[in-house]
Amino acid sequence: MGLLASGAGTAGPLFELLGGDRAARLYAKQCAVCHGDDLGGAAQGPALVGAPLRRGDSVAELERSIADGSPELGMPAWAGTLEADRIKSLAILVAERRRNLSDDDFRMDKQLALPAGPVAAERATFRLEVVATGIDPYPFSIAPLPSGDILLTEKKRGLSIVHPDGTRSVPIAGAPETSDKGAIRGGLDYGIGWHLDVKPHPNYRENGWVYLHHTDLCTDCRRRKMLGFFAKSMNRLVRGRIEGDRWVDQEVIWSAPEKFYHPNPDLAAGGRIAFDNNGHVYLSVGIKRGDKGVQDLGSPYGKIHRVRDDGTIPPDNPFVDTPGALPSVWSYGHRNPQGLEFDPRTGSLWSTEMGPRGGDEINRIERGKNYGWPLHSLGMNYDGTPVGPKRGLRVDLSRIQRPVVDLTPSPAVSSFVIYAGHAFPGWRGDFLVGSLKATELYRIEIDGGRHVRTEVLLTDLARIRDVEVGPEGWLYLLLEHATGGQIVRLVPASGPPD
Repeated sequence: MGLLASGAGTAGPLFELLGGDRAARLYAKQCAVCHGDDLGGAAQGPALVGAPLRRGDSVAELERSIADGSPELGMPAWAGTLEADRIKSLAILVAERRRNLSDDDFRMDKQLALPAGPVAAERATFRLEVVATGIDPYPFSIAPLPSGDILLTEKKRGLSIVHPDGTRSVPIAGAPETSDKGAIRGGLDYGIGWHLDVKPHPNYRENGWVYLHHTDLCTDCRRRKMLGFFAKSMNRLVRGRIEGDRWVDQEVIWSAPEKFYHPNPDLAAGGRIAFDNNGHVYLSVGIKRGDKGVQDLGSPYGKIHRVRDDGTIPPDNPFVDTPGALPSVWSYGHRNPQGLEFDPRTGSLWSTEMGPRGGDEINRIERGKNYGWPLHSLGMNYDGTPVGPKRGLRVDLSRIQRPVVDLTPSPAVSSFVIYAGHAFPGWRGDFLVGSLKATELYRIEIDGGRHVRTEVLLTDLARIRDVEVGPEGWLYLLLEHATGGQIVRLVPASGPPD
């Protein structure tokens, strides 16, 4: 099976054929004899990594190349031999290896070095500045304030303030409890009881409200296990005010019934916040309990919820009158929503969402719509099997919202902003999107709900957990790293020096 590579390829790291990966086993059986165990090429066929592919290397282009073949070059048309989902799994596997997006390399300890000079992008030239260092390796959110201070959440340390000179406050006392429970595996934190997104109210200057999305620890609703007791947690949205170094006036804006608290890690809890122009706040809840309840309107998991900014339920929410449904549900069928933003120009709500292997998405979130998980995805499961219902059940795709932007193979998409500042006028209206595993920052043009193009602004940087815009229009990035997180910012190259 050949994909018509042009030029000599260089072999990447030895391709490990994991026994549990159906795509890898299929490659070993059908493709390795021509293209090598590590995709680096063999006597019968060209390399699939390290060289351009004549027919393109997007997943769709790879699928067509595999399906159609090139009989004149000795490559059969595999469409008559392999099912479409198996061809897709091969295409995703090759695309992953071409971009070095290994499932077991989360790049927490890769070298962290900012570009030394100006970076010339298509519509702006910028440079990177370090704002603050010494942050916990696992932060979650930043929120620039009008004063120049930055609110910061670290999952296990809590809420603090970073000042313009890079110094920071002590943790804000009285904020919701955090926990160091859990373990680090493969560079990822499997814990519970985290601080997640933080956002000032749109009228923060007048009312001082700060909204905090966290996973509420419930040590009193434990369930006995064979080896003892396990604490549980669940997403909760609160608001409070910061007076000096204290959190005061706390009010619970949204919470789930106690029966939904669960000991699963908060790794896929979602956790973002967005405000619209009409006094509503939205919050995202991921697959805190695996796939259970994601398609159930009576469950909070896999949903984007909408309440008024004081926590009351808007009467025009889509499922207010649906028996058994949670009245806060705005949309459902979400897997792991990592970003949530409202576009005031168009009145649209948008979300970034992680898939498994492939299927990372940018979605326009519409009232009452189903976004498909776990019934449908443009990616595949981690073991190389297709995503979808079991036992031969079929899905009516006409009732599922398709992504505006498909990011396959998965860069592990994270947070984003829809840029409306003045420092980079060429970016206005564009989506500036971070990634974790790919360690890249993207500028994505969406026009009329249609994906126009993607530009990579930064590559090989670090895991970008959050993306925000400051009052001066500069772009702030929150970076994760094993040696300590950082806040950096993109400023125009013509701006004042550090």
